[in-house]
Amino acid sequence: MRHLGAELAGVKAGLVTICLPFRPELTQQHGYFHAGGTSSIADTAGGYAGFTLFPEESSVLTVEFKLNLLNPGQGDWLQAVGRVVKPGRTLTVCQLDVWGIGPDRRVHVATGLQTLICVKDRPA
Repeated sequence: MRHLGAELAGVKAGLVTICLPFRPELTQQHGYFHAGGTSSIADTAGGYAGFTLFPEESSVLTVEFKLNLLNPGQGDWLQAVGRVVKPGRTLTVCQLDVWGIGPDRRVHVATGLQTLICVKDRPA
């Protein structure tokens, strides 16, 4: 996340927001945010959202995730929101949403679902 320039913008139990400021290095051939950066912040926001509900001395791994790209990623920054939909002792399911934020608009860029596994007795 540091390499991409992503920033942790909000943390609550079961809800995490990550922002990714625009930089030309993060774009694809048409000048939009690359799907790799979009999916990275979505996966990370969901992972941390789940992790907020996990026991101490545990860690988190993504088992699977699917992300639908709805609109081109554009704006001053991307905002990824990970929200726990169904917590579990072993598997946790999260909703992932990414928004393109500009001075006068907020566009839904991507949405998806993620499954996490709680790895016990393994500090992060």
